[in-house]
Amino acid sequence: MNALTTIERRALQSISTPDGHMLIVAADQRNGMKAAIKDAPNGSDGISREELAEVKADLVRHLANHAPAILLDPEVALPQIVDDGVLARDTALVVGLDASGAETVDGLKYTRFVPGTTPHSIREQGADVAKMLWYTRPDKQDADSRVAQEIRDLVKACDEEGLLLIVELLTYQLEGESDEEYAEKFADLVVDGAALAVACGAKILKLQYPGSAEASARVTEAAQGVPWAVLSAGVDHETFIEQVRTAVANGASGAMAGRSLWKDSLSIDADRREELLSGRALPRLRELADAVDGR
Repeated sequence: MNALTTIERRALQSISTPDGHMLIVAADQRNGMKAAIKDAPNGSDGISREELAEVKADLVRHLANHAPAILLDPEVALPQIVDDGVLARDTALVVGLDASGAETVDGLKYTRFVPGTTPHSIREQGADVAKMLWYTRPDKQDADSRVAQEIRDLVKACDEEGLLLIVELLTYQLEGESDEEYAEKFADLVVDGAALAVACGAKILKLQYPGSAEASARVTEAAQGVPWAVLSAGVDHETFIEQVRTAVANGASGAMAGRSLWKDSLSIDADRREELLSGRALPRLRELADAVDGR
């Protein structure tokens, strides 16, 4: 197990329920969040940065302030959400370092950092915890790979800053790989990705649901005591709740949910946003809190 420092233990508490399970509302999407706003008069591409920042602020006000933590990007809504007093004192701030999109090199996908963003710069924006996404194909990438070195480097940088890092991994289908081939490998890719990240020093993992109770138990074993949370990957809420219950029963330490909570609860109109987030998304969050706590 990659042991947590005292500072990191406090940070983990801040993103967890009173019963000790991670629960984070994910709202670091940029283009994906725009696409969920179906009533913008000029379409999603016509939504300005300022309008998106207001959507994110309302998502914090009416949803995330009822959760232990919110995940935001450093580009659109920060530091305004902190400086304007929108973020509740009891809701921790997780800030993602990854930029939108990815680059492909020799058939493999790589994320990029938001330009100019570092563990220190997001700390100055009010971050309690950092998050970084990596695309992984552990059948093609080992401990000497570019992605492994990037994980090691950021783990070290966050450790020096005294900032807990959540390592998010997404596996993906290769060009030319059939749906059947990818589906057959999927659980192994999630399990082996977790093992690779832990070998590189990861202390908290955010992972795709590996597909079953048995696969979830394998992830827990591969993580060697490192806490892992399930990400929602845009599935519907009912599906995600069942995935979380299965994963938690087999060793997962919580969930980080974005689109499964709010993808049908956003609007360009502020009054409509409040109505949808309070009446539709918030009950889902409360149900998710029960699921992560095993109730």
